[in-house]
Amino acid sequence: MTGFLLRRLAQGVPTFLIVVAAAFFMIRLAPGGPFDLERPLPQAAMENLRRVYGLDAPLPEQFFCYLAALAQGDFGPSFSFRDLTVADLFARGLPVSMTLGALALALSLSLGIALGSLAALQRGRFADRGVGLLVALGLAAPSFVVAPLLQILFGLTLRWLPVGGWEGGAPANLVLPVLTLALPQAAVFARLTRGALVEALAEPHVRTQRAMGLPPLQVLRHALRAALLPVLALLGPLAAALLTGSVVVETIFGLPGIGRYFVDGALNRDYTLVMGTVVLVAGLVILLNIATDLLAAWLDPRQRRVP
Repeated sequence: MTGFLLRRLAQGVPTFLIVVAAAFFMIRLAPGGPFDLERPLPQAAMENLRRVYGLDAPLPEQFFCYLAALAQGDFGPSFSFRDLTVADLFARGLPVSMTLGALALALSLSLGIALGSLAALQRGRFADRGVGLLVALGLAAPSFVVAPLLQILFGLTLRWLPVGGWEGGAPANLVLPVLTLALPQAAVFARLTRGALVEALAEPHVRTQRAMGLPPLQVLRHALRAALLPVLALLGPLAAALLTGSVVVETIFGLPGIGRYFVDGALNRDYTLVMGTVVLVAGLVILLNIATDLLAAWLDPRQRRVP
């Protein structure tokens, strides 16, 4: 297992550097800059700002300086949020996004696996068709449609829950955004689980276990061990997306997560804020993919031999 982990880490580091380099040069070569205003600054002031922030150096030199600072945990100052660093903004927004993402991931994973297992065990019956309908609705309805519907139903009509705001992470304020994030992902997990479990239940060793009279729950546990492999393959990217927040959900519900900071940074050409978000998301995707690979290798030891 140690060799497997080292191989995955060796693959992850170059991938991370390629993503960081591509994002760095793309945003720097895009039209406009962080100090371009409706009323242009005097040329002397613009040159001073570029010199202070190191933007007057050649791009390769800027890139290696950024990597050197990044290696020390320094994401740099924010160009659009004055007197604040990117790390300060992440310290504010990341706990919000991580809380929402973790709750949404737990809900979507448990709900999706449960519904997918039910559909597979009741293949061709009413429960299977019902789950299929729910999955189709979950996949077809985007979050910018689901969120207003939940706000209208539970916030404005029934008045059970607030329609927005954070309020320090109060449980009532978490329900609607977590549901909005979790429902589409639960549909994805349910479809994957259903398809993989149907195949696993048809395997010879599972049929043998049934013929030997093993309890249905024990047979299901053995079949799920193989059926969860396709779910794990998708878990890493989805987990990173949920844990780093959703721009749409955070905007609709007025939540101070890093998704909103990323939008503001992109609109204002805030190089360091956009790069910090890219670095954070890329790092999470790679680490979570490695974690899911390790879990998959534990479930199926044959994968440890895959280069």
